[in-house]
Amino acid sequence: MSRVRVTHQDHIAHIILTRAEKKNAMDDEMIDAIIAAGEAVSASSARAVILSGEGSCFCAGIDISGLSKMVGQDIEALIMPRTHGTGTTNRWQEVSMVWHRLDIPVIAALHGVVFGAGLQLALGADIRFAAPETQFAVMEMKWGLIPDMGGMVLLPRLVRDDVMKRLIYTAAPVSAQQAATWGLVTEVVADPLEAAQRLASEIAGKGPNAIRAAKNLCAFAHTAAPADVLKEESRVQVDLLGKPEQMEVIAAQFAKRAPMFK
Repeated sequence: MSRVRVTHQDHIAHIILTRAEKKNAMDDEMIDAIIAAGEAVSASSARAVILSGEGSCFCAGIDISGLSKMVGQDIEALIMPRTHGTGTTNRWQEVSMVWHRLDIPVIAALHGVVFGAGLQLALGADIRFAAPETQFAVMEMKWGLIPDMGGMVLLPRLVRDDVMKRLIYTAAPVSAQQAATWGLVTEVVADPLEAAQRLASEIAGKGPNAIRAAKNLCAFAHTAAPADVLKEESRVQVDLLGKPEQMEVIAAQFAKRAPMFK
């Protein structure tokens, strides 16, 4: 796909933003390509996903020329219809939410700048590795706007309310170290892509059904009452315990070999 390259190897899907000459700024073509890549991965046999960007940075944000195209259009008719995500998102929100909804782990490898739309895409991942020089910004207020690509669903899950408001109100870039302290980044590492590949390989070697169940249970636990979470823990465990996949995991542990999943 133009703007995005998708590779599959050893049950790992790698999604690469390829508009390096524009710092991977998102134009209409890239937005559509990112969504299409997420849909394709969802239908694939991938067990883990890596998101990364070519060139000097992960993503510098939305392509501002795209905003100018909206002048004179019916903005409400453009952004209010729920056209994606089984009727929950519009096209721009789907850029991040298509990854958030995947039932397999998504790992973002971040470098350079991760601004605006790029940050919201990264928030759609489960885990974020960042190079030490990486800068992060909720950039929308710079243009008189608010985060509108899933950020208001995903940011409150990661950072305190006061931190979120500071990021939104100021649009000021923050360092990778500060982002890690606040919870935007999982870990600051010298080589985020290598770290992402290593972790994706480890995850891909685990029981696929157990990994999917764990991710879905984590999402459920964010919003459900404790009693409901406890019941769901038990229900999910019933679906895993003693089944062929789990028995193969046990056999592989005792045999000191990699498990072989069908």
